[in-house]
Amino acid sequence: MQVKLLLLLSLSTLLLAKYTNCNFKNPDYTDICKKVVKQGVSYRYANQFLLSYLKTQKFDEISWKYLQPNKIEYHRIQEKKANNVLASYVPKMVANLKKYKDAYNYAEKRYSVNREIIAAILLKETKLGKISPIHDAFKVFNTIVVRTNAKTDRERWLLKMGKSNMAAIITYCYKKRVYPEMCTLPSSYAGAVGIPQFMPNSFIYAKAYKGKLADLTKMEDAIVSVANFLHKKANYKKLIDWNTMPDILKIEQEWYNYAFTYKNASFAYENDKRYRCFTKGRVELQTLKEYVLKIMRYNNSSNYSVGVISLAYQAHKALKNTTKK
Repeated sequence: MQVKLLLLLSLSTLLLAKYTNCNFKNPDYTDICKKVVKQGVSYRYANQFLLSYLKTQKFDEISWKYLQPNKIEYHRIQEKKANNVLASYVPKMVANLKKYKDAYNYAEKRYSVNREIIAAILLKETKLGKISPIHDAFKVFNTIVVRTNAKTDRERWLLKMGKSNMAAIITYCYKKRVYPEMCTLPSSYAGAVGIPQFMPNSFIYAKAYKGKLADLTKMEDAIVSVANFLHKKANYKKLIDWNTMPDILKIEQEWYNYAFTYKNASFAYENDKRYRCFTKGRVELQTLKEYVLKIMRYNNSSNYSVGVISLAYQAHKALKNTTKK
């Protein structure tokens, strides 16, 4: 009871206070506040969000644990296994492609992104919306910002990413006219939101199938948003002609063997000396490499991107077979 009373008193203090600057003890909060104010958020709203007990004094220990380097490496290794498991979901992809045919037609025509690629991404992200998020995106990124020391390149990137996404959430909630305490975005442990698992700083790519405001928990909006993301951020402007692609399933297995042999393996990064490139000098794989690089703009993992294209190819063949019947 006492805790609730203290919380109510702190909330009333925030409501009555007048804020005209972005001065915080935590310099990262100062940076975030200044950024959102430049984007049109009021000083008062920014301060209320960043001083909220429920938003900035509650930490997500589970997400912090899973974001540690050893867990990230484990996830990267498991990606191959995930791709193999998801191959059994291809019939569900086909059913989804048929059920939401109109939305896929619109996305493919408007953004020139293959419907099977969109469906494969939605399958890998949330099993076509079947996985329910259990985290709060703002708490995830606030935990990152508060806990990160920023001594290494990875930590500096992590801090920058966390601040960017915190700012995106504050701006999003302000535009939605939602009080900070009430603005909760269910997310993955990494802070990704909705069926397509968009990071908050990628909300600018969210598009509604019909209407003005996109709802990433709606399948139709998720389909269109993924297409818009790839079209704009990955310069995906030409549909894959599956007939011109190599034997994707065979190449996929060759890639997994290569990645097992070389720890610094990359499917497509040819000009980065940190990586050993699987497709370097292989002319027959250049078109596949081009699209792998595009998918990597969505998730910067070779295994993820190769898996998406493999699932998309299998769905394309299955969809084609069902159409003939």
